[in-house]
Amino acid sequence: MTSHFFSLALPPLFPVFREEFDAPYVAFGLLITLFYSTSAIGQASAGFLVDRVGALRVLLAGLVLEAGAVGLGAFATSYGALVPVAVLAGLGNSVFHPADYAILNASVDARRLGRGYGAHGICGNVGWAIAPVFVVGLGSLFGWRAALLAASGAGLCVALLLAAQRHAFRDHREAAGAGAPRAGAARANGARLLLTAPLLSAFAYFAFLATAQVGLQTFMVSALVALYQAPLAAATGALTGFLLGGSAGILTGGVVADRTPRHDLVAVGGMLACGAFTLVVAGAAAPLALVAGVTACAGFSMGLTAPSRDLLIRGVTPTGASGKVFGFVYSGLDLGSSTTPLVFGWLLDRGEPRAVFVVAAVLMAATAATVVPLRRPRVAAPAGS
Repeated sequence: MTSHFFSLALPPLFPVFREEFDAPYVAFGLLITLFYSTSAIGQASAGFLVDRVGALRVLLAGLVLEAGAVGLGAFATSYGALVPVAVLAGLGNSVFHPADYAILNASVDARRLGRGYGAHGICGNVGWAIAPVFVVGLGSLFGWRAALLAASGAGLCVALLLAAQRHAFRDHREAAGAGAPRAGAARANGARLLLTAPLLSAFAYFAFLATAQVGLQTFMVSALVALYQAPLAAATGALTGFLLGGSAGILTGGVVADRTPRHDLVAVGGMLACGAFTLVVAGAAAPLALVAGVTACAGFSMGLTAPSRDLLIRGVTPTGASGKVFGFVYSGLDLGSSTTPLVFGWLLDRGEPRAVFVVAAVLMAATAATVVPLRRPRVAAPAGS
């Protein structure tokens, strides 16, 4: 929740920053690209650190760094001062996926792990929902600087809560025994592990998924207004349907993942169904009044896949290597997120709103194709990895 909260702590204030610092919106788009690019680069390295020193330590350090960076943003006096804020926040954000999944994999009973992943995903959506209300609400009452300081304080409070509950978390390295990674040879073996076909496919999965998902979340409203000549309220309602459907899908997917061993079929079927619903929107085949229902079905189908997808990745993760594996594959998510504004924004600038949905559907089909190499048994980690 805190990770997603901070990823949306600054964007709702961009209109205020534009007036305050006299900078164009493209400059603030660069801040988002810097945030996700830094997170993508740092995430793979953070995974190795998780496997070396433990997930909880890295998680707390990243949380404090990201909260502190947002707090520093409250003292910005120019656009240039926001650039290091975005970079530091992205570096802090880079630890969440490798640390979170290492903790979940070790601490949650395998019979309930699908629901554990589901709860994890739902809390992320809650963070997205809270952030705009929090920063805009407090900003309108006390000013944007106070809002950022309050957001920073909330993050530090979560860090204190986690530290107080540290006894509840099991160290994922315990299962790997005493031979946890120590030397340069171990890092080399770990790097070779990440370059295997299943993990490269998982990286591609997240890159394709992020480009499709973030593209729709960012540009769906604008594309629907242009394609359907829809009122802004109706287009926004369709986006809300997509997001709510995604949350319902994650909840359902957690139960489904715990009750079926064929996680590959769930992941493939859900992504293909999402692509099909997206093509319905692209074809303007449904009346405007039904578009929100179609986008809700698309979001549900996508959300349904999330817990099964994470269990597939766990299935090809060697014991004791959760940090580096989940850090590497989830860096694809940040890579896709950093490129999305450019690709989909270009399509809209060219007057191709239909292409926004068509390209998203193609990316969903590509996402489904990457699942095939993940249907493999877990392998032993390379010696010393």
